[in-house]
Amino acid sequence: MKKYVQLIRVKHWIKNILIFLAMICAKEITMDNLKITLLGFLSFSFVSSFVYVINDIRDIEKDKKHPRKKKRPLPSGKISKKSALIIAIIMLLLGIGITVITEKTISSLSLYLLLLYLTINLLYSFGLKNKPVVDVVLLATGFVIRVYYGAALLDIDVSNWLFLTILSASLFFGFSKRCKEYQNSKDSRAVLKKYTENYLIRFQYIFIGLTIVFYSLWAIEQVSKFVLFSIPFLIIIIMR
Repeated sequence: MKKYVQLIRVKHWIKNILIFLAMICAKEITMDNLKITLLGFLSFSFVSSFVYVINDIRDIEKDKKHPRKKKRPLPSGKISKKSALIIAIIMLLLGIGITVITEKTISSLSLYLLLLYLTINLLYSFGLKNKPVVDVVLLATGFVIRVYYGAALLDIDVSNWLFLTILSASLFFGFSKRCKEYQNSKDSRAVLKKYTENYLIRFQYIFIGLTIVFYSLWAIEQVSKFVLFSIPFLIIIIMR
């Protein structure tokens, strides 16, 4: 069972907590909304697992030569390609099926966003991850889609400042990820050869600064003035 949990990357499902953000920020936390959003969380997680498995199948030969990735279920031979593909298809059907059942229609905005996330990540896996800047933008887009997917499930509007905050923070994390990979091993990804360390660090600074600015503007427009006190805490957390 452990090898299958590793294959579908359950530990990465934590990223999908962003689906709850729109509900929390809009102060629409009710039992019904929690149930719907939880189903959305599972739906999005299954679809993201499909993407992880497909990516692993594509990179199996390369991962066999990687000191860390070679221990994953596919490159290590613990799970066959055929079994992995079957699991991936099950994940995809479960993910799409839960959203359709939750929304009770096949023409909902949440389903379109889920399919958009799927399309973007497949394009990423099948080549765009090797295109500088495009690779980071696609990673960031995935986080933004999570927020809008959660909002679409409950028919909640997302503040413009919240959108810009999430986008900036996602781009910061994207460039930080690439910078860490660059520092550890420039050969771990083909796209890293097209970056420089100074470039990656520079854009980390830019986007973390924008994150603070946009979050502050979001906090200012909130009815409760107590939200303003979260701004210095955010700055301190970032400094730490």
